Amino acid sequence: MELPTSGALVNGLVNVNISTIEKRYNLTSFFTGLISVGYDISFTTLSLVISYYGQKGHKPRWLAFSAFMLGLGSLVYSLPHFSSGLYNYGSEMRDICVPSNGNSTTQACNTSTAAKDTSFFLLFFLGQLLHGVGGTPLYTLGTAYLDDSVPDDKTSLYIGIGNAMSVLGPAFGFLLGGQMLDIYIDVNRVSNIDLKSDDPRWLGAWWIGFLLCWILSWILILPLSCFPKHLPGTEKIQLEKISQAHCYKDSSIFTREHFGESFKDFFMVLTKMLKNPVFLCLTAACCTEGLVITGFVTFLSKFIESQFSQTASLAAVLGGAALIPGAFIGQLTSGIIMSKLKVQCRNMIKMASATTILSVLFSSIFIFGYCSNTPFAGINQNYYHNKTTEKFQLEAPCNADCHCSRSFFNPVCGVGNVQYFSACYAGCMNATTKGTLHVYEECSCVQKESVEFDAQKGKCSSTCDRMPLFLGIFLFCVIFTFMTSTSLTTSVLRCVPDKQRSFSLGINWTFVRILGAIPGPILFGTVIDQSCVLWHIDECGNQGACWTYDNPRMAYLFIAIGAPCKLLTIIAISTAYFLYKPPRVAEVVANRPNSE
Repeated sequence: MELPTSGALVNGLVNVNISTIEKRYNLTSFFTGLISVGYDISFTTLSLVISYYGQKGHKPRWLAFSAFMLGLGSLVYSLPHFSSGLYNYGSEMRDICVPSNGNSTTQACNTSTAAKDTSFFLLFFLGQLLHGVGGTPLYTLGTAYLDDSVPDDKTSLYIGIGNAMSVLGPAFGFLLGGQMLDIYIDVNRVSNIDLKSDDPRWLGAWWIGFLLCWILSWILILPLSCFPKHLPGTEKIQLEKISQAHCYKDSSIFTREHFGESFKDFFMVLTKMLKNPVFLCLTAACCTEGLVITGFVTFLSKFIESQFSQTASLAAVLGGAALIPGAFIGQLTSGIIMSKLKVQCRNMIKMASATTILSVLFSSIFIFGYCSNTPFAGINQNYYHNKTTEKFQLEAPCNADCHCSRSFFNPVCGVGNVQYFSACYAGCMNATTKGTLHVYEECSCVQKESVEFDAQKGKCSSTCDRMPLFLGIFLFCVIFTFMTSTSLTTSVLRCVPDKQRSFSLGINWTFVRILGAIPGPILFGTVIDQSCVLWHIDECGNQGACWTYDNPRMAYLFIAIGAPCKLLTIIAISTAYFLYKPPRVAEVVANRPNSE
């Protein structure tokens, strides 16, 4: 139950609310990437110590501590909502062109805004740090506790089941987060607003899911504390295990009695573990896979939202529809195959290499599955009467006297399916309602045709029909990616001495966080920012979140990061396969762990 809760927080709710948090607190993708890696920073800092010190301790009590910290992090993460005041979506702005006295949407510069946004960023970052403290025992000692309690030929199955169940967390997080985004952010003002969820100014109640996970995490503390140090039958299972640890120059030191059981041996054990070439190659593969997975998971919703002109809430649900079943099927299938076939360490590594190659082939969907840009006046095309200008810009002769504001993005769709930043930038002089439509008339920047009105409120609907193709092929990419994940985790446990399996996971996760999960969201966030074509500019002229992206450029940049990382994964796994040597008979017996 704790794995799904952790997944709901870190891989579900945090990711699904990226776009909403960016817009609400005026943050760029770079800063939301930093927020995302806060989890990994604290995880990395504590992973080695907790995995080494806790492997001889009472693991279930460590898991109870994990639940407490996850709940505390959730509570802190939700605090910006309660300290930021009510959301100003611009209901009082008169979003039409008024040449006589300027547009009334223009607001005075508030120099305190930047400081407030920084404080909110710090609260989000602190919440993620606490989530990382809670996740460290869960993914190191929790996995080792499971491995200690089942036979070797069943470990891959139970790890696959455990990882598959952990996917239910992100599923819950994506679905819950998507539903909460359909509720207005300030729930006490729902009856007083005239926005709909498809309005670009709409922001959903992102914070509710974190409060629910806070309560759920703390409910788990007592049950976890009641588990015994070792499950019944563990001692017999440990005596029957046969070591598959890689045999290398310094591996014999682990056969010494009581070596690695004292904290004073910490640095000696760490040094010897890092001299295991197979372990290092598998860890390198985990790092590159971690970079790709965390980057894609963090910004997949934003990719779908931009490419296929979806709302933030629907993009979150669609992203979850590809990620969750794919990860569940991949990890469970991999565990079942390895268990049924009783796959040994060498063949586990071979299987990881094959599934990685297949995931690369399916990731090519980013090359041909993207959508072209929606025509946007002043962004990717000129206004219809100003075709000769080479440089695209929002300001044009047709709206020069309107004094339009860049502070609020309120797009309208004009004749010919051309989008405009706002009715003001479209030069619209009059706003009215026709049935359920909010429409604009007398728009000087919109090409005149024989229609009832010049523009209507909201983004233009996308004419791209590639979304089903993209999601369908991307699903297979996710399946094979997570099949690789289960194979790598089990291989890491098998290629090291049995007594150091908890510590091996700690070392592995430390490198994965430092070289994969931490730079992943930052790298992807920075790259995504490079494809932005329309930034939010506040009253003081400061740049904030991105409103519109160049779709083809975004897609190519995604694959430009993912493809090289996948290639490095294949190289690292193949190297591990050729280097692996099974242990000598004497080491097989000596490496068996004690149940105490």
